Amino acid sequence: MSSAFASLWAEIAPIGLTDNGYLRFALTEPERVLRDWFRNQADRRDMTVTEDGNGNLFAWRGEPWADGVVLTGSHFDSVPHGGGYDGPLGIVSAFLAVDRLPAGRNVAVAAFCEEEGGRFGVPCLGSRLLTGAIDPSHAARLCDRDGVSFEEALGYRPAGPRRLRFKAAVELHIEQGRALDVPVGVASAIWPHGRWRFDFRGDADHAGTTRMADRRDPMLTYAYTVLAANKEARLAGAHATIGRVAVEPNATNAIPSLVRGWLDARAADESTLETLVEAIVKRATDRAGRDGIAVSVEPESVTAEVAFDTALASRVSELLEDAPILPTGAGHDAGVLSAHVPTAMLFVRNPTGVSHSPAEHATDDDCEAGVEALATVLLELT
Repeated sequence: MSSAFASLWAEIAPIGLTDNGYLRFALTEPERVLRDWFRNQADRRDMTVTEDGNGNLFAWRGEPWADGVVLTGSHFDSVPHGGGYDGPLGIVSAFLAVDRLPAGRNVAVAAFCEEEGGRFGVPCLGSRLLTGAIDPSHAARLCDRDGVSFEEALGYRPAGPRRLRFKAAVELHIEQGRALDVPVGVASAIWPHGRWRFDFRGDADHAGTTRMADRRDPMLTYAYTVLAANKEARLAGAHATIGRVAVEPNATNAIPSLVRGWLDARAADESTLETLVEAIVKRATDRAGRDGIAVSVEPESVTAEVAFDTALASRVSELLEDAPILPTGAGHDAGVLSAHVPTAMLFVRNPTGVSHSPAEHATDDDCEAGVEALATVLLELT
């Protein structure tokens, strides 16, 4: 007989699934289907659904936005061709945990908008708007790769922050590494991290007629920067990734005029992160000078180190029979909320450690253990 988790998970597993992972970008059709599923789940449980004016959905057990409610949930959106667990696991688990709570325990289940930044470029956009961490006017102007603005996709201008009166927040998430050897763990901190856009500008020209000595090819400077980022991160004991690139005119027989690459950099502390990014920028700038290329660097989002409420993490660990407490290099909506609400995170074991990939996986038994752990924590906190 299938578990409660397996049954509910099966309802959303096909949504947005392609031959190569999931495409569940924020406010696109697959994610809108999941948002409708969210409303239906709330209706089944007689929970009131509200939207906060920023694209975030909330299902309330009790009066919406009242004092003392405990918040849980996660996000539906995925990275391009990502896995199915990153985000939705926390929402499915939240509804199942609510089912295990006695009457009178007031909780809210959240589905945050654009957590991955896969469509509009800024991660945790919904929770940043809710908490005032980003200006609504700036957020409204963010555009996807087709030129559609966040305001257009949302259907209205984002409202921005509101007063948060939650007693606590708990987000359950698949663990995105290989640190857990038991089904459930507790987060201690999120590494500082950010995204920087590098624009390399040269001269477009004919690939067949332009002498090698006469070229100002920004692709060469970009390629050097990718290798430099890898080397600098290894030397610093940090992480640097350039996984997205845009090229103009993007023709096989043309030297590019513009190569735009996005750096994702993360480190265990802010000093190391700052030093790492400075080193990469210097290497790129020095090389650009030798290549005759103009380079500019724009920080698109930078998040300081998040240390979750230490007392709450210890309390949650004890509730879960001394579940291990571990840091993570991945960003989460819980990290944004933690500056305003006592916040904790639960991790469900990931057997391979692979995430942001179709190979991302957790067993049904571990996910059931995660639901039970979340219910135990919510019962205590409410």
